[in-house]
Amino acid sequence: MNSMSTPANDVDAPSGFRETEWPLRNITLSGLTWQGQNATRPAGRPLLMLHGWLDNSLTFAKLAPQLTEQCDVHAIDMAGHGHSGHRPAGQSYQLMDYVADLAELIEEHIHEVDPTPVDLVGHSLGGIVSALYAAAFPENVRKLVMIDSLGAISRPVSETIPQLRKSIRKRISGSGRQVVYPDVETAAKAREGGLSPLSPEAALTLIPRNMKRKADGFVWRTDSRLRHPSPLMMTEEQVYASLKALQTPTLFVRAEEGLLSYREGLDARADAIPHLEIANVPGGHHCHLDGNTAPSIEAIRTFLSND
Repeated sequence: MNSMSTPANDVDAPSGFRETEWPLRNITLSGLTWQGQNATRPAGRPLLMLHGWLDNSLTFAKLAPQLTEQCDVHAIDMAGHGHSGHRPAGQSYQLMDYVADLAELIEEHIHEVDPTPVDLVGHSLGGIVSALYAAAFPENVRKLVMIDSLGAISRPVSETIPQLRKSIRKRISGSGRQVVYPDVETAAKAREGGLSPLSPEAALTLIPRNMKRKADGFVWRTDSRLRHPSPLMMTEEQVYASLKALQTPTLFVRAEEGLLSYREGLDARADAIPHLEIANVPGGHHCHLDGNTAPSIEAIRTFLSND
């Protein structure tokens, strides 16, 4: 694990953390580390945080500093996001590859220093990845937190071939022309809308890390291939089996106005997890970053601090 005391940002971003890199065999992941507050005690259990689709590690700008009482907090830019590397040409962004990245990072960088089981906090896609890792490697995870996330998006078996066709057609046609913004504020304004809306404040916190300078403005740093459809999706039966395999004490932070607030079948997924607590909190999909974040932060902090 390589740390840099000076942020290597192309645009301004919040402070209070240091940039960190985790070189893996085929890609280098970047992220942010918030240093533990209690310098008189040995470092506690490692705490890793994974963001949602098209977001980055700054999604934890409000949450991470509140979890540093006992240990350093590492927020990871997943492959293709933030300052992390992109997949090589000819590859795409498969869900299970994110899980493999996390496994390699923990084995090569976290457990190389401290073999203690980690705590995982994941938002949306990050929660899906964290849950799959915890199910596959229960001995390596002490506690798991999923923020507005409760298992992978599923598709019926009957959609297997149509999904494959759609994915291949998009891979051949490509991603289209790159949008150039005159400034970061304009890009943040564009991000305020969409499937998971953000307030102007939250968008301006999150978006700068996803941008890079170009001669005539700013463009997205995130890999355009992240928007390509996956060629193969899990079935609901597979999702259920993965959640049932979780042995780790788990907290589901359920946002009252989040993306899962209207989803059917969540009760069956929740019932599948053997050791699950649910915290119902106000706010939307980014309840840990946007609006009244105190209930989400307190629920997560309390869950992680209890042995």
